[in-house]
Parts: sequence; structure tokens; C-alpha cells
Amino acid sequence: MKSVEEQLKIITKGVETLVNEEELRKKLCLSREQNRPLIIKLGLDPSAPDIHLGHTVVLRKIRQMQDLGHQAVIIIGDFTGRIGDPTGKTKGRTALTKQQVNENAITYCEQIFKVLLKERTKVTFNSEWLAKLNFEEIIEIASTVTVARIMERDDFNTRYKQNIPIGLHEFFYPLMQAYDSIAVKADIELGGTDQTFNILMGRTLQKIKGKSPQIAMFMPILEGIDGKEKMSKSLGNYIGINEPANVMFKKVMEIPDALIVKYYELVTDEHPSYIEKIKKQLDEGINPMDLKIQLALIITGLYHNEAQTQKAYEYFQQAFVKKSTPDNIPKLVIDLEKDLLSDIIGLLVRDNLVSSNSEFKRLVKQGGISINNEKITDLDVVLVCGDVIRIGKKKFVEIVK
Repeated sequence: MKSVEEQLKIITKGVETLVNEEELRKKLCLSREQNRPLIIKLGLDPSAPDIHLGHTVVLRKIRQMQDLGHQAVIIIGDFTGRIGDPTGKTKGRTALTKQQVNENAITYCEQIFKVLLKERTKVTFNSEWLAKLNFEEIIEIASTVTVARIMERDDFNTRYKQNIPIGLHEFFYPLMQAYDSIAVKADIELGGTDQTFNILMGRTLQKIKGKSPQIAMFMPILEGIDGKEKMSKSLGNYIGINEPANVMFKKVMEIPDALIVKYYELVTDEHPSYIEKIKKQLDEGINPMDLKIQLALIITGLYHNEAQTQKAYEYFQQAFVKKSTPDNIPKLVIDLEKDLLSDIIGLLVRDNLVSSNSEFKRLVKQGGISINNEKITDLDVVLVCGDVIRIGKKKFVEIVK
């Protein structure tokens, strides 16, 4: 294992809040002395298994600790998922069925191992222990927290003041998540800042049960490529980890310059000393585009192989820097008996090259559609094999039989 101070430097990189550093130092010292990896807990409520870079902020931090020799325990909340975490909601979530939870859990596992090391990760389901608790044990756990403490959660407090119903079962969600920490003997639990109440509840319950309290580590919320809102698929400002390499590369290049350092810190595994170098280069006036290209290469390379990453770089250079048509653009197979541009709009929508018929027609009117580098002004254009359609500034498709 690396020295305790070196581990601290890596572990605390990009962390928003740590409770607390001195306890973490002691745990790391004991870990080295006993040659025992720390147990890092992450709970996943499998209700939205489509992972984007915003979700990987916590996963990458766990991966960094795995690289230091520590062990991750991923808890799929199949039991808690049937209740639904009310965090940040003005009303309770709809409970998931057992089948929905299991299907989402499988999808989660397929994705998390694009970041985490399988050999240093244990995936478990909290129904293994929560479903076995008897009523006496549940009452004992419930007795460790007051209603006033539970009502400190903003979401509960807000709903109470607005006379929005709160199910009694919802109060048990943070308690169950806290009990997970006891079940897996967690040394560290990670989460976003929106999970503060739940994770601190784990520390509290561990102390009451006479266990060593876990370190609570909170990661910042990552803004999307618009630079304003939290990364979200519904807002369209996300970078999905399953997206093609050229799409991922291009999206990274779209982030505002002000987020370059934050992305280096939160969604890459670069050493803190390298990130300090990046900060210094920015202060000295380096062209941010150069740093974004390196960032795009790093991020794309985390989820795609070297050849795919290099092709994505070349595609970007040709399409967006040199303003020429890139090689190996997507193909659109059409029935050339229907060879007018107006006939294939539905196919372009199907392939996510344009969001809707109306958007395509709007782009035509605005001069945003070109065929073979010539802008078109109407939809009655006859297409032939080999024609290259450019949609906006960033999307290309070649017509083939």
C-alpha cells in the first residue's frame, strides 16, 4: 500500500465534504498495520440504471481507492427499492416491484464494472439482511432516532409544512440504509451531497451499536455540458458511458472552460499533482481547447479502447476543427424508390440524428442542412447513393442502398 499521506491526497481529491479526515487517517494507519483493506460502501437504489458521467463521480472515487488496495461493497437496494428513497422529492416515490428491481440491478452491474475492478468489488442485495429482521429488531432500530431528527430532512419537512402526505414507512428508509452499514461493516460510505442525511445516519447507528463509525464522504454534483444544470438525461446535458466514442469525445469538447478542472477532478483518475499542473497552465494563459482535447482523450479512453478513442479524435478534428466531412460516418440505408429528402425524415428521427420532423424542417429553413457541403432550401431534393447529409454543425450521415 502507498503511504497514508499519499492515500489521503488521492482519496480526498475532488471531495466536497469529509466526515472526518482525522478518523480516516486513523483507519488508513490501522489498515496498513493489519494489512486489511478498508470496506467502502456504496448503496444503489436501482430505479434509474442508465449511468452517465454524473453517476460515475462516486464510482471513480471508489475505483481510486480500489487502486490503493481497498475493497468495495456495492449494495443493490432491492429491499429499500421497494419503498423508494424520498430524497429531494416533494412526494414519495412509487415502490418498485421485485421484478423491476432485479432487472435494474442487472443493468447496473453491467455498467458499474466499466469503472470498478471486479476482483475488488462485492455486489450484494440488502434483502439478505433486512428481510430477515424480526419486528422486535425493527422496533429496536427505530428507537435509536427521534421523529424530530427524521423531520430534519428537508424533503420531509417541506412535505409536512405543505400538508403533503408522508407514509410512516418512508421514515424507515434512512434507517434501513444506515443498517446496511452495520451489515457490511463499512469503513467508508460515499454518496452525493443529496445523500448527506442518509449517510450520516449510518454513522449514528454504528456508534449506537458500538461499532467504529464509517467515514462519510460526499462528492459534488457534476454540472452537465451546458455548464449550468446538474447532469441529467432528461435535460439532454449528459455524457452517457455507453455512447459511441465520437459522440462522447465531442460532448466533452462542449463543456465550458470553467468546468475543465472540475471534470479532471471528478470524472478522471488523474493524480492530484497532474491536476495542479492543469490549474497552473490555465492561470498562465494556455489555450483551454488544448486541455479539453486532452480531457476528451482521457475520458473517452476510460470507456473505449485506444483505436476507438483515436478515431473519435480524428473525427472531431475533421468535422469540427477542419470543418470537413469525417471518414467512417454513419450510414443510412434507404429504399431509393423513395429518394426524396422529405421521404427519409422519419428515418433520421429514428436514428436520433434529429429530434423530430419539425426540427428538421426548421433546420432546412434556417440553412442548417447541407448535402455534399451545399446548403439546401427545400425538402424536394433527390438523393443518390453516396450523398452525405450534414445536420447542423455536428452530425453527418451517408446515404446507401
